[in-house]
Amino acid sequence: MHSRLFVAAFVTGLTAVVASQDQAPSFLGSSSELVVLPVMVLDKRGGGFVSALDRDRFTVYDNGRRQDVLLFTSEDTPVTIGLVIDNSGSMRPKMPEVIAGTLALARSSRPDDEVFTVAFNDAVVEAGSHQSVTAGDSEPLESTLRSMAPQGRTALYDALLVSLDRVEHHTQARKALVVISDGGDNASRATLNEVLARARRSNVVIFTIGLFDEEDPDRNPGVLKSLAESTGGTRFLPRSPGLLLQACTRIARELRSGYTIGFVPPDRDGAFHRIRVDVQSGNGGKFSVRTRPGYFAASTLPPRP
Repeated sequence: MHSRLFVAAFVTGLTAVVASQDQAPSFLGSSSELVVLPVMVLDKRGGGFVSALDRDRFTVYDNGRRQDVLLFTSEDTPVTIGLVIDNSGSMRPKMPEVIAGTLALARSSRPDDEVFTVAFNDAVVEAGSHQSVTAGDSEPLESTLRSMAPQGRTALYDALLVSLDRVEHHTQARKALVVISDGGDNASRATLNEVLARARRSNVVIFTIGLFDEEDPDRNPGVLKSLAESTGGTRFLPRSPGLLLQACTRIARELRSGYTIGFVPPDRDGAFHRIRVDVQSGNGGKFSVRTRPGYFAASTLPPRP
């Protein structure tokens, strides 16, 4: 999917937000040309979220070239959250804490967020496919989670491709996947490279939560790290139920605490463009910033038949 396709839906969803912040909306007529980025700003000392920063603190570089920021907002907007849950046999003893953590995440979200579930073992099951579950009514979500019966092997990569397709068809402009797994895969047809390529072409942030024992032969925390870093998300490796709850609560806070910025891509070459966002602190230093590492530019060449 080219960048101009996914940003069109994103910017359309943000029109009201931009107008409410007295931003000039003239760029919205050409919104399909914008590259839109979710940006997290963190205090380097404590790692806390930094909010209420002005637009002039932000500088965006595309392949090393500074770009004009045309879209800027810190407004809290609704999000679609896909819960991608490992339902293989190795997860059986961990399911009570998985249920508690995911419910905590949903209950920390906005009432107008959308939450759906995709479970996977040997195959992928879109457990919430009957409807979107809003965080304001978590009973259907809890019922779905408690109906899971861990067994079989692990088709993580297949589940991620299904989840990326599904989340992009939901209505909210902001989109995220929360993956709970040991990171291993022994049953997918898809490969990790296919998943990473698909994720880099999407506007979806992936958060990963690694649950495994040190003697677990299928654990692969490196995969979980790659998925998160490739999309501007975060990997968590909680070692206790309490830390899992903290991770889920932090993800919910992060989805509420970020900035959204957009710029017109300087080239239409169909290539991958690397992005850097710098944010100045008040004392002349820089904050720690997390966003997507880059995007695929649209091409001026017509598509092949």
